[in-house]
Amino acid sequence: MGRWAGRLGVEGARDRAYPHLRLAPVEVSVAPDGGGVEVTSRDSDAGVSVVSSLVLDDAGVLRVRHMLTNEGSSAWTVGGLRAVLPVPDHAAELLHFSGRWGLEKIPQREAFRPGIRSLETRRGRTGHSHTGLLVAGSAGFGFGSGEVWGVHAGWSGWTVHDAERVAEGWSTLGAGELLASGEVVLAPGESYATPDVYFVYSDSGLDGLSSRLHASLRSRPAHPSTPRPLVLNTWEAVYFDHDLDRMRGLADVAASVGVERFVVDDGWFLGRRNDLGGLGDWYVDPDLWPDGLHPLVDHVKSLGMQFGLWVEPEMANPRSRLVEEHPDWLLNDPSRVPREWRNQHTVDVANPKAYAYLLERLDALVSEYGIDYLKWDHNRDLLEAVHEGRAGVHEQTAAVYRLLDELRSRHPALEIESCSSGGARVDLGIIQRTDRVWASDSNDPLDRQAIQRWTSLLLPPELIGAHVGPSHTHVSGRVTSLELRCATALFGHAGIEWDITECSPSELAVLREWAATYKRLRPLLHTGRVVRADTDDAHVLHGVVGPGQAVFSYVALETMTADIPPRLRLPGLDPSTTYRVVPVPGLSSALPRWARPAAWLEAGAVELPGRVLATVGLQAPTLNPAQVLTLELTAV
Repeated sequence: MGRWAGRLGVEGARDRAYPHLRLAPVEVSVAPDGGGVEVTSRDSDAGVSVVSSLVLDDAGVLRVRHMLTNEGSSAWTVGGLRAVLPVPDHAAELLHFSGRWGLEKIPQREAFRPGIRSLETRRGRTGHSHTGLLVAGSAGFGFGSGEVWGVHAGWSGWTVHDAERVAEGWSTLGAGELLASGEVVLAPGESYATPDVYFVYSDSGLDGLSSRLHASLRSRPAHPSTPRPLVLNTWEAVYFDHDLDRMRGLADVAASVGVERFVVDDGWFLGRRNDLGGLGDWYVDPDLWPDGLHPLVDHVKSLGMQFGLWVEPEMANPRSRLVEEHPDWLLNDPSRVPREWRNQHTVDVANPKAYAYLLERLDALVSEYGIDYLKWDHNRDLLEAVHEGRAGVHEQTAAVYRLLDELRSRHPALEIESCSSGGARVDLGIIQRTDRVWASDSNDPLDRQAIQRWTSLLLPPELIGAHVGPSHTHVSGRVTSLELRCATALFGHAGIEWDITECSPSELAVLREWAATYKRLRPLLHTGRVVRADTDDAHVLHGVVGPGQAVFSYVALETMTADIPPRLRLPGLDPSTTYRVVPVPGLSSALPRWARPAAWLEAGAVELPGRVLATVGLQAPTLNPAQVLTLELTAV
């Protein structure tokens, strides 16, 4: 083929058109430590060079980035610069994800057909409907079988992920930052660097793919190294009703059940009584807190817990001092009235004065109160984002990254959560600067089964916040058992989001037992290999496997249609190891009286080789919808 006829990897323009750059490789260099390859390509006529860096880490994840430099004598407008790699012709299917607020990561599966499948986000944040991973795979691939190829753009602004199959038979996966018209214009000698794009391959299905990604993230120097503390977040306990005595009482009960980190959510700052005002004014409200947050912080720390605080630095309410005094700090076209959404405007973090204000306020709060943790929220899309007369999402995203980096450099022990109306900012760009994500604003354990399963395709469990909420979920309205809520939250960075001062003694006893189980098992849950079984739509079976031990969860999502329950075939175990299998107290539902009995469950335990557990399996009990069985396996 004379030239590539598909979507261009490099696009741009000067004073005359270059519809196809002729970027010929002129230099190839290998890093002396074997850490990667750099390829320098140049089109001398167009006056453009591109340095492509490819680094394959020990986990098998390939990181690709490009640097485009304007070597001409006039401005060059960057149209696009993606990372693209070929996939073989037997990649027959595509898997990607959609979603909405409260129900993120809905899988979409389709044939890999001729033409292009392009998945683009233009929300100014990663978005609830962001694919996370675009996966191509051999026909019928599953969690434990088939070849799969995945790509992910590590960027929190506009992105594009695409799969293309051209008429000549070539197939590709690609991803990168999606640039608005005129957003990046390079003067002579200036350069544009792309975000990192991650490619990963597995010949053992989706579990093999996620295993490589998890190992890669866990090998980072900045990956959380301490046990992930059990969290209580105050949002669904008190909402905006902040009161010192109430908060102290909540902290007392939290400590009594084993909570290790107490996080005060929205409502603590100047003028904040609801979501209509105050956002942007990052000062403790003296009417609510006449002595500042010190009495509460001191009380929380006296109970042996860390203290965390909610912030949303990138947003401001129209009814706030920030907007009233500094309307020029907003990310909008100054010739138009800013468009509100969720009673908010966006602060232009790339504005040096706005940046300095946010850094000073956050630094002062963390310093004064010895804050251990910030829940960093981002609750609206960036509409009409204009910075200095041009599209501003690129500059905004880069400025937010700089703000996070600078704050972390001043407070190396500070941990930060990426929350964005739940799971709308989950990507490998933000996770390089934060310690976990909030996967969804919904704590409904049935919806969370899918949300956490698919979010963990990209991120390991210790980076995914998962909380026990009240029996009545405020997002879905569904009522569920405490056993199911606890079992679901176990498989993540666990926490509580519930007014537990209203719990009965029996509910508190279950929470204490669950907290103790989480602390005992988190060395496995947060280092082991995540495995998932290919089951019917009515059931979910997943677990975490480590040397000589494992934990599995089996959940009924719907009413079973067959008279005899399916067998539980437990993937990922060592075939030659004999395991003792026991149900986990407090994390397994009481079986229906009419249920078909399983002899091994009636006996309380069974011992079988891993090979038998994986191939023959165990007879599953009959579960009603929204019931759960949690199993712990230990090598005999």
